[in-house]
Amino acid sequence: MSDYPEYISEKRIPVPTPEAIVEGGKAHFGTFTEPFRKLNLLDCDKPCGRLMPDCMKKSRLTEWEAVELNLKEGILVSAIYNTGPIGFSIFVWYDKRKKKIFSWRNVVPVKKAKVASQLIDDDCYLKTDNSEYRITNDLLRGKAYAKGFTEGKNGRFALDVALTRISPPSVVSIPFGENKPLYSEKDFLKAEGYVEVNGEKFVTDEYSVGIIDDHKGYYPYRAHYDWLTTMGYLNGEAFAFNLTRNQSTDQDAYNENLIWVEGKSYPLPPVRFFREKRRSPVWEIRDDYGAVNIRFEIDATFFMLMHFLVVDVYYALPFGKIYGTLKDPDGKIYVVDGMFGIGEDKTTRM
Repeated sequence: MSDYPEYISEKRIPVPTPEAIVEGGKAHFGTFTEPFRKLNLLDCDKPCGRLMPDCMKKSRLTEWEAVELNLKEGILVSAIYNTGPIGFSIFVWYDKRKKKIFSWRNVVPVKKAKVASQLIDDDCYLKTDNSEYRITNDLLRGKAYAKGFTEGKNGRFALDVALTRISPPSVVSIPFGENKPLYSEKDFLKAEGYVEVNGEKFVTDEYSVGIIDDHKGYYPYRAHYDWLTTMGYLNGEAFAFNLTRNQSTDQDAYNENLIWVEGKSYPLPPVRFFREKRRSPVWEIRDDYGAVNIRFEIDATFFMLMHFLVVDVYYALPFGKIYGTLKDPDGKIYVVDGMFGIGEDKTTRM
């Protein structure tokens, strides 16, 4: 710990991963070195309070796995969700050349949306009449595979991509309450394969990379988070970062902010997101210690708004370019001007 600045909590230094994220009804919290073998969040004792019966736990648990890709011609965000009463897959392709978004969403009853129970040897899978998507996980060995297609008003989309880990994973369990975990694993990976959009095939090259984002947690009845990431190459090395502000009860000790550089990762302190208004075309992301100073200039945004009897979701997924600097715990400064960014601004009532 002596090698890190005082503003990096010792809880942000990865420790060996327990067999299960929940033992004896209690969740483990912290930062860990590798994937969990058992993501048994349903074994939590009263994660949503003493008044919530155990039979309601499953309906309160939100799960998804996302695959994000950065190719020369565009950026992909794809995912399979299991949340509340519904499940769905999304494919959102941002064409860098046209600054245009193409999107597809496929909704099913929640029982038909399979999200992997863990990332060691389980899959995500969702199929409808006009789509099919499978994410195959082998992340104890640093491997994953994504293959699928979908059709709709924006035409036809397909992908077939193999992914290989570049840097150590980010594996965290964050408290949203006394025994209320939010688990997330994020992996930075090399991408090999192709994406096809309306008959135009985009084949990966030596600079194509991806991020896998696996997520399971008990969100508050009213929840919000902000997120920004980039991935690509900087100064000849594979480079990415993750910046998130959520409802962690201790932002210093429990967050998932970090820099990935080829073969390495570095923790970052808590950050805040600043906008003049909700749909502002510019975001500012900063910390309190001079380690993060980022400006995100948005070119296009995908919106997903859902309103049901028991579900209310505002979801904005903007794409654009980032400018500014990051400083790792060793004091090295990374100038990220012109890299492509992906953000999220999500608020739910569920």
